[in-house]
Amino acid sequence: MIRNDIVQKLENWRRDKISAFKPIAGGSIFNAYQIKYNDGSFCFLKTSSDESDIFQKEANGLHEIQKTGCIRVPEVLMVDQSFILLKFIDPGKKKENFFSNFGEQIAKLHSHTSLKFGYREDNHIGSTIQINIAAKNDSLNWADFYYHKRLLYQYKLAEKKGLVRDELKNGFLLLENRIEEILAGSEEKACLIHGDLWYGNFLCDKESNPVLIDPAVYYGHREAELAMTRLFGGFTKDFYEAYNKAKPLPHGYDYRENIYFLYHVLNHLNIFGSSYYPQAVKLVWSYLC
Repeated sequence: MIRNDIVQKLENWRRDKISAFKPIAGGSIFNAYQIKYNDGSFCFLKTSSDESDIFQKEANGLHEIQKTGCIRVPEVLMVDQSFILLKFIDPGKKKENFFSNFGEQIAKLHSHTSLKFGYREDNHIGSTIQINIAAKNDSLNWADFYYHKRLLYQYKLAEKKGLVRDELKNGFLLLENRIEEILAGSEEKACLIHGDLWYGNFLCDKESNPVLIDPAVYYGHREAELAMTRLFGGFTKDFYEAYNKAKPLPHGYDYRENIYFLYHVLNHLNIFGSSYYPQAVKLVWSYLC
C-alpha cells in the first residue's frame, strides 16, 4: 500500500484524486506503482520507506540525460524525499530496428564530453552511494578515478560488511599496482554515461523508442558503460554493431572488460551478499594469473 501522506501529496500536486493504483514488479530496492487519477491520466510512482536524497539524485540524472536530446527519458513530475513521480511510459513492442537505434543513441550520448571525470554531485548505484566528486588528480586521470572512486570505494565497503576474505584481499592489493597497465590504451575524454545500463534499466515506448530509466550518471569512460550492458545480457548484436559503427571502441576493450565488470559485481556483493563473492574473486585474479 502507498502511505497516506504520499497519497495526500500526490493528490494536492495534481489537484485531483487518485482513482486506482497498481503495483509494478521489477525493482529489488523500492516499491513501484502505476497511478491513475480521476481525469484518466497515468503516472509512475516509486517509493521508499526511508527518507533520503536518492530520488532527487535520480531526477537530476534524468535531467542530465534529457538535456542532451539524444535519447528519451521519463519526464520528472514530482520529487520528494520518500518518492519520485514520473510520466508513465506506455510500453510498446520492439520493432526490428529497436536495438540498432538504441546503439546509435547511446553513441550520441557518449559524444557529450567533459574535461574532467566525475560529476557535480555524488549519487547512487542501486542503493549504494556512488562517489563522483573527485579531487584534481582523480578527476583528470581515468585510471585514478576508476580505481579510487569505483573499485576501492566498493572494496572498502565490502570490508566494513565483513564480506572480504584473503583471496579477494590479496588479489585487490596486487590489482592496485596494475590498474594503469590494465587501462592503458583506453585514454579518451570523459563522456556522459547512464552509469547503470543493464536490461532492467531501459524501456520500449509505443513508437519503439528506447527509454532510459534509473540512471547513475557521471562523466566517465564509455567502455565502462558498454561493459555493463554485457554483464547481464539482454542487448542484441544489432545494438553493438550500430554503436561501433557510430563510435568504434578503442583497441583492447575486450581485455579491459573484466575490470569494468568488477565494479558492478562488488556493488552486488555489497547489496545482495556473499553469493557474488566467487565472481568478484575470479574477476580480480583474471588480471593476475
